[in-house]
Amino acid sequence: MDAAFVLYDRMTALDLVGPYEMLAQHPEINAHFVGARRGPVRADAGLELNATTTFDELPQPDLIVVPGSGFWSAVLEENDALVAWLAAAHPNATWTTSVCTGATLLAKAGILAGRPATTHWLARDLLGELGAVVSTDRVVVDGDVMTAAGVSAGLDMGLTLVARLFDEAQAMVVQLFTEYDPQPPFNAGSAEKAPAEVVEFARAFAAGR
Repeated sequence: MDAAFVLYDRMTALDLVGPYEMLAQHPEINAHFVGARRGPVRADAGLELNATTTFDELPQPDLIVVPGSGFWSAVLEENDALVAWLAAAHPNATWTTSVCTGATLLAKAGILAGRPATTHWLARDLLGELGAVVSTDRVVVDGDVMTAAGVSAGLDMGLTLVARLFDEAQAMVVQLFTEYDPQPPFNAGSAEKAPAEVVEFARAFAAGR
């Protein structure tokens, strides 16, 4: 199974690495790091990754994973080649997925028109403007499309994909091997749970980027 893990400048690294770790060790997954060109790609926090395959070299992957970015509005304007590739590749894929604001790229490619989808809480309005039916769920499955909310939700999506592609027992084995047993020190992991002053600070910080 050819799995395309999409790279582009200013993507969020954990959006990609989270589902990759859950999926890539399965013997049936043939992982490709796909970008507009081969070579280094710098994530939004500075981590450098490497695209080993171009969009043209992998026109019909079985699985597509699209990460988001902390600079989602700019990224939408900078990645026409990616959006065109998504529009062309999606009809032949078994699963098209996104993490965080990666959903806005799927929406711009026309994949989420009228479909339920989730994204980072700060990008919900934009996702709706792009034609999706916005959900606040952590992972949303609609037919052959799966979307995850902000950053860490990609881990949940990865496990959900393992269960859908193979079976729940294998997904639980992956969860155990990765010791994915979240016990966060604070109860501020969503806009609905975080204190109002924390939410406002996050909004102001994002607006100033």
